[in-house]
Amino acid sequence: MHIQSPFLPGLLLAIAAAALVPSSAAFAAKHPAAKHLASKSAAPPKAAVGKKSAADANALPPLAAQVALADNPPALPAKAWLLMDYDSGQVLASANADEALPPASLTKMMTSYIVEQALRAGKLKPTDLVSVSENAWCRGTNTESCMYLALNSQATVIDILRGIIVQSGNDASKAIAEHMAGSEAGFAKLMNAEAQRLGMTNTTFVNPTGLPDPAHKSSARDLAILARAIIRDGAEYYPIYAEREFKYNGIKQGNRNALLYTDPSVDGLKTGHTAEAGFCLVTSAKRGEMRLISVILNTHSAQARADQTRELLGWGYSQFEKATPIQPTAVVATAPVGFGQSNSVAVVLSAPWMLTVPRGQTVQTTVVLQPGLEAPVAKGAVMGKLVATANGKPVGETPLVAQTAVERSGLLLRAWQHLAKLFGQ
Repeated sequence: MHIQSPFLPGLLLAIAAAALVPSSAAFAAKHPAAKHLASKSAAPPKAAVGKKSAADANALPPLAAQVALADNPPALPAKAWLLMDYDSGQVLASANADEALPPASLTKMMTSYIVEQALRAGKLKPTDLVSVSENAWCRGTNTESCMYLALNSQATVIDILRGIIVQSGNDASKAIAEHMAGSEAGFAKLMNAEAQRLGMTNTTFVNPTGLPDPAHKSSARDLAILARAIIRDGAEYYPIYAEREFKYNGIKQGNRNALLYTDPSVDGLKTGHTAEAGFCLVTSAKRGEMRLISVILNTHSAQARADQTRELLGWGYSQFEKATPIQPTAVVATAPVGFGQSNSVAVVLSAPWMLTVPRGQTVQTTVVLQPGLEAPVAKGAVMGKLVATANGKPVGETPLVAQTAVERSGLLLRAWQHLAKLFGQ
């Protein structure tokens, strides 16, 4: 079902000015008596309307889709962009999806993901205290985003996590890196190991913040893979990505993701910006049964990354729908089994299977069984896969498993089966 999100131009323009928030907070950090002014920063100031900004004048030319599973995908003025179906991980449309680019503070998605997984595994507790070293401490400049942790203070892990996700705090990211791995470099090793495990093939992390480094890169596809993992693996912490503000040390800061204020279907994930990386945004939205993940890398303004994300999500929800090609209880095929008490076994879906497919298109499925299957076969053992296509393009696949177990045949029966196989019977 396509649900049109409310469009509030005035509010959106106001949110686009949220890049001013760190400056207000920095002023408050330097001048404690003015902290009450910074507390208003969660409601971003109004932007001027009617004049073309210098950023708009320097916009990149529209980048057309190189991959699209439905008609009329948008062309977006960014260096790379992508739209992914959350359930299957299928890329619905993209341009320059695998180009390694500076990810700026999108890096912090990996930082927060590692923290969340440590919390889930019991390696960290929400109430554990994290110390703020001089290296981690923000000195109150307006050149970086900060949580404004005090030097030599301590903060709980759960506050640090909110400081990373909502406030995009470089100080929070450095402090937790040092707490977990002894140094930023040590934490970067954890980040790269996790990236490799997730299949992020065009990513190298050098630090936990995304501050510029020539070797620090990621791609639109890799960042979508990471976003999908955050949603899938950290359900208890994912709601933090939708929080619009967080107050710490008397300073309230607003989430810089403009769509959180204007589109109720959007519930994450992260913004990023440096001069080198441009303006970046990874977003997830859920409408009905369909969740989509979008990535915009290196566009020209905070307004542009929000507008392009809205356009990309709008196209996705208008062009695709959910489909169930095979019912969960259906026998999909019968797989031959050698040297078993039965010479075949029914194969079924390993789990209920729902696809995101172009609207109005028929889905075809093809069974691909593993060759040379032999007993013993355990119930639930993977026997092959089911591949789905629409209009000749692959739209997903899922494992096929044995519905029942097949025991290995006895010695005499197995000898007969060998002879039968030898003579082609």
